[in-house]
Parts: sequence; structure tokens; C-alpha cells
Amino acid sequence: MIIPVILAGGSGTRLWPLSRELYPKQLLPLVDNRTMLQNALLRLSGLVGTAGPIVICNEEHRFLVAEQLREIGIKSASIILEPVGRNTAPAVAVAALSTVSLERDALLLVLPADHHIVDTNSFHEVIRAGAELAKGQYLVTFGIVPDAPETGYGYIAKGEKIPSVDGNPRAFTISKFVEKPDLATAQGYLASGSYLWNSGMFMFLASRVLQEMERGAPEIVQSCRQALDEGISDLDFFRLGSEAFQSCPKDSIDYAVMEKTESGAMIPLAAGWNDLGSWDALWDLHEKDEHRNVTVGDTIIEDVKSSYIRATSRLVAAMGIENQVIVETPDAVLVSTLDRAQDVKLLVQKIKTGKRGEAHTHKKVYRPWGSYECINCDARFQVKRITVNPGAKLSLQKHHHRAEHWVVVHGTALVSRGDEQILLKEDESTYISLGVNHRLENPGKIPLELIEVQSGSYLGEDDIVRFEDVYGR
Repeated sequence: MIIPVILAGGSGTRLWPLSRELYPKQLLPLVDNRTMLQNALLRLSGLVGTAGPIVICNEEHRFLVAEQLREIGIKSASIILEPVGRNTAPAVAVAALSTVSLERDALLLVLPADHHIVDTNSFHEVIRAGAELAKGQYLVTFGIVPDAPETGYGYIAKGEKIPSVDGNPRAFTISKFVEKPDLATAQGYLASGSYLWNSGMFMFLASRVLQEMERGAPEIVQSCRQALDEGISDLDFFRLGSEAFQSCPKDSIDYAVMEKTESGAMIPLAAGWNDLGSWDALWDLHEKDEHRNVTVGDTIIEDVKSSYIRATSRLVAAMGIENQVIVETPDAVLVSTLDRAQDVKLLVQKIKTGKRGEAHTHKKVYRPWGSYECINCDARFQVKRITVNPGAKLSLQKHHHRAEHWVVVHGTALVSRGDEQILLKEDESTYISLGVNHRLENPGKIPLELIEVQSGSYLGEDDIVRFEDVYGR
């Protein structure tokens, strides 16, 4: 049985300002109307012998992940929540430990959630070949056949050929892993034909990878085993024990296992793969106009060449530029040359250093019950647009430092205020005094939209005292 393990952590900083810590690239629809996570799962449809997936994500993304799985009809997934990111080796260890006790011979297919693959049939073919090798105790990775001297990827050097059961060589032993090269070195790798891009995709028996991790990274296995033992089920999720997992060493599965094992194998994959890690990768992927431009959203361009321009909330007009990236969101705009797109993470680090919120979240913030968006704010007031999904409700709560005035603009609201309940329709309003227990609920079948005006001495999101919450927050 093949168990897909989808690694859905990470923040995708090189795709800022679209990707943020609370809404990272794997949860965004970057290629079509499906998110990267959804496409990673749908790509496995039709692969015989595949069980329900294990999705490993940050606990802050849990409701977004669950909702995206629900949208594509996946009900059998196990969603494991990491309290903090610890790279790929601990995530793989958690998946292997949670699987091996139930099915020792289970095959783990480890896939990042943010990859794009064009040729699904070729992808399935190499998975089947990988299963054959993994059953023979190999630890398998899939190397991408390069079509350019890419400096943004690590590489894997081919070793000796490994014949399959039918005698055809489909795989190679691993000679070595190499870090991201400079351009001259990458050109040499491409010309040699002996190096493949490191995809970050793996396949192995759960028991076999644990055996190698016990030998090469025992501290990771120990911490992850303790985190599972101390973990708890929470609604549709499993929360790893926070203290044990935070004490786990950070390491990638490449360093912790694949570079140390003598049983590594690599299968070449040529299927239109891209990890969509930067804006130049998205430019390269999308269809271009006659001047090699990619435009998304409300854009007008004149005398523009070889550029990527994306608008999300307003018109973006550009003229007389070449080799540029312009990405507009409601609260931030990125301007860069295409050849510096890999360095956007340096800007994100500066934003974090300045303790600005634009690295962490968008103006529109998603919650399990819906979303809210700040329209205007000042020192003692804030105006938000709140959307509550049909049948959803916020926690029963109160605030120490602010009062709230709610005006319904669409739908119907059931408001609990102190000991009373009020049903509000469009154009009706209510006032929540400071310190009063209250709850907002949508009893209808269409989204509830309202305008909230907050006023008080402190308007931070941490001024919430929750008494009851169906989402376990």
C-alpha cells in the first residue's frame, strides 16, 4: 500500500507579497483554479494501490488545509499539525512512526505540496518504478532531468545503473548531492548529462527509513516519537506534542538520511516539473504574449517586454520596462528584475526585522468561520469587513479594551449579547459594549457580511477572552 505524505509546511517567502506566513504559496491557486496543495493530491488520482494521504502542516494553517481537502472530496486524510517548522526530516519521521505501527511494510511517497507537474502519466510511471525499488529496501528519490543550467536547485549526481526486474535500467545509485551551483558549474552539470535536479520527492518503506534515521539521526526519531506520544486528537487533526517537537533538531531528509545511506537510489523524471519557488519560475511556466510578457489580473501595459505583472485588487499599468516583476496586493507591491526574483526572501527578512505585519498576513485574514479584512484603522478605531460562512459561528468572547458596532450589509446575523439573542437582517445593527460577552453566528444559507467598527484604547487581535469555541482555539 502506498501512503502519500504531503509536506504542506513552509512560508514560500520568495513569492511574497502573494505568499505570507499565514497564507503560504502551497495554499494559493498559482497555476489554475486549484491550489498547489489540491493539485498535489489530485495528481495522484488513478494511481492504483494508494491509501488516504497524510498531510503535515503548520497548526496555524489547519482550517485552510481541511477546507481545501473538503473542496476536492478528500475525506480520508490524516492531518498532522506541527507546532513549529523543523524541516523535512522530522516531518518524514512523524509520518513513518505514525504508519509503521499499523502497517510495517507501508510505502511512503513523500511529496512537497508546492510542485507543478505537467505529465501525470509519466509521474505515475516513475512512482510505480519507485515502489518496486523501495520494496527491495532502497531509499528512492526522483531526480528531475534538467533542461537548463538552473542555479536555484540542488543537484544529484548519478552513480551506477540499477536494473529493474524486467532488465531495463530505470534507476541509478546516488553518487553525491551538491548544493545550488553558480551558473558556470550548472552549465557544466547540464552538459555532462550526469546530474539531475534534486526534486525533494522520495519513496521508501516506513520501517526502512526509520532504520536509517535511527542510525544517522537518532535525536530526530526520539523527539518525534515523544511528540507523537504526547500528541492529542483535536477535531479532524492530530496535534504533535509541542515541547517535544520544538526540541527536535532541524534537518532535511537529504542531510539526515539520503546523503548518509548506502541504499539510496534515484529515478530520472521528465514530466514538466517545476517547484514554483519564485516569480521567475511562474513567468517561465505561464503562456506569454508576443513580447514574452505574463500578465495576471487587471493590467494595462505599453512597450513592456519579458516581464511578469500581477494585479490582485486594482489596476496596474506599466510602460517602457523590460525584465521586471511587478506584483500588487492590497497592502504591498513588489518591484524587481526577473533575474533577482530568487532574492525576494531578502526583502521579506527586512520586513520581519522591521516588525512589520506584511510578512505575516494579508489585509484579508482567513479564519475557520470565514474571513475579515481591515478597511481603515487609526490609533483608537478600526473598521473591518467580516464574512461569516453559512452555518458558522465565532467563539463566545469578550474584550477588555474595545467596544464594537456591527452593521449587517448582506445576509442574516444571530447575535448573542450578554443574556439576550438578536436576529439582525440587512441594514440593521447592534452595539457590543466593552467587557460584554458576545458571539456572532450565521444561521442562513448565504454568506453573512457585516461592517464592524471597533473603538477603544487597544485594538489588537490578542484582546480576546474566549469562553466557548467550536474550533478548539
